[in-house]
Amino acid sequence: MKAAILAGGFGKRLKPLTDDSPKPMIEIGGTPILGWQINWLSMHGIKDIVLCVGYLRESIIKYVGSGEKFGAKVHYVNEEEPLGTGGALKNAEKELSDGPFVVMNGDILSDLNPKMLLEAVKKGSVGAIAVVPLRSPFGIVDVDNNGIILGFREKPTIPEYWINAGIYCLQTDVFKHLPKKGNIESTVFPELAKNGKLKAVKYIDVKWRSIDTHKDVEEAQHEFVA
Repeated sequence: MKAAILAGGFGKRLKPLTDDSPKPMIEIGGTPILGWQINWLSMHGIKDIVLCVGYLRESIIKYVGSGEKFGAKVHYVNEEEPLGTGGALKNAEKELSDGPFVVMNGDILSDLNPKMLLEAVKKGSVGAIAVVPLRSPFGIVDVDNNGIILGFREKPTIPEYWINAGIYCLQTDVFKHLPKKGNIESTVFPELAKNGKLKAVKYIDVKWRSIDTHKDVEEAQHEFVA
């Protein structure tokens, strides 16, 4: 099975870290996000990887190379202009047209098992999305009906709500739905969900973080490096 990593974004919210380096090359514990991702995929036996690159792609190609140092085989598909997540995948169709494949955003760190997603799409769906419990960005105050404070919880997960973890498994049928330009999350997924062709795989008690802000970089150092 192949995997595609969407590594062409600008990472504007992480400036100035992304002025001279693309977002997936931001280091967590001395290793770029891409290094963490390729090692994670290889650990699960997924060693044929397509990198969808654009902004400052030269630094990614220099770091990853052929993928040999990771025990993987890496191919590159270039975006000459920003295409969005859906357009980036459409642009890589020739590299991904031989069976189900894993997709992940280039700013995600996780230790979840991606093979659970493959099992989900074998049962008739076009795609499966990894979902994780919503983590509150704030501390929670527990209050009883009389207004008495019972305690405090620091940024707990909220199990009643699930969020898109940015990691998917897709059948090749997805390519007929993909736009040449646009995001898969806002164009394709709602359509597939409406037609009952999209599944969710719930992951509980896994490490997961999207690196969107400077605070995320700091917190990932503690969560993943430790």
